[in-house]
Amino acid sequence: MTALTRDFFARSVHEVAPELVGCTLLVDGVGGRIIEVEAYAPDDAASHSFRGPTPRNRAMFGPSGHAYVYRSYGVHWCLNLVCGSEGRAEAVLLRALEPTSGVERMRERRKLDSERLLCAGPGRLCQALGVTGAHDGLPLDRPPFELRSAEHAVEVARGRRVGITRETELPWRYGLAGSRFLSRGL
Repeated sequence: MTALTRDFFARSVHEVAPELVGCTLLVDGVGGRIIEVEAYAPDDAASHSFRGPTPRNRAMFGPSGHAYVYRSYGVHWCLNLVCGSEGRAEAVLLRALEPTSGVERMRERRKLDSERLLCAGPGRLCQALGVTGAHDGLPLDRPPFELRSAEHAVEVARGRRVGITRETELPWRYGLAGSRFLSRGL
């Protein structure tokens, strides 16, 4: 496995998103294999960047290879990986991980024993990994983040995004085919 560099993210979100499935994400040594993601493009009405830059979405308009972290409904943190070229504002939302490193720490943070549910959903994933607004704008190729390529090729399934009200018909959700760690079936 090789470390993912900023160059990996300096491409279209539609190229990056499916290639992230099977990669490993660690935050301060806690994390696992990326199982499910969603793509959000600049011309996408469901994207936070659709109406232009704001203090909340500023990281999406910055350089690729950085984190965009926001609060969903004022409750859950969500982690996105910024893609494309600076100013283009496209990102991949991480929806689910298969926990492999620091599982006990994840259980403590989530107050949950079920390994399958530790990181199944964007809010659960961030809680398990300890991701907060303090991570917004941080580069993904330096601590506390560590991103590594997949150990081997994986079968990626594709489906509609979930939890949104606009552009719901777009098949921009990608997941590891047959994984029990998906947040929802594909």
